[in-house]
Amino acid sequence: MKVKRVFIVVLTLIAIVLISREIIYNTLYPLKYKDYILKYSKENGLDPYLVMSVINTESKFNKDVASKKQAIGLMQLTEPTAEWIAKSMNDINFKSEDLFDPEKNIQMGCWYLKNLQEEFGTTELVLAAYNAGRGNVSKWLNNSDISKDGKNLHNIPYGETDKYIKKVKVNYNIYKLLYKT
Repeated sequence: MKVKRVFIVVLTLIAIVLISREIIYNTLYPLKYKDYILKYSKENGLDPYLVMSVINTESKFNKDVASKKQAIGLMQLTEPTAEWIAKSMNDINFKSEDLFDPEKNIQMGCWYLKNLQEEFGTTELVLAAYNAGRGNVSKWLNNSDISKDGKNLHNIPYGETDKYIKKVKVNYNIYKLLYKT
């Protein structure tokens, strides 16, 4: 009787572990479009785990999502930003529907992250600019109440942006742990 109970407990634990793993990998921290992420991360000199984390935070890998603020697709780009990116990339064939295409969205999102990286340098500033806009981050860096040294944000005035940065960083650490590419 005891052997049967132990066997049932062991089987139950194995089932819980397998189900938990499935939930973690496929629901909480999915990795779809890996080839595109790796390709465009490399092309733009980005850490692919950062791109995975931004996509997870922005859209949970839902390519068809559109926000209340009119941000579209995996990396949640707005049409005006995407049009500016397309022009900067010399993509004369860009159409707003392209933002629902995973490859195009990741390509443009990675280009934009690289562009922000070139301007701001640190991951925290890049993420702040991705979420709140580069103009806001530039203003914040020039405000001594927000940035004591003009290089780092010591007090992020937008609660949403502060939470966004923290969430991307947590996702980054988890993706790095789960997916060793």
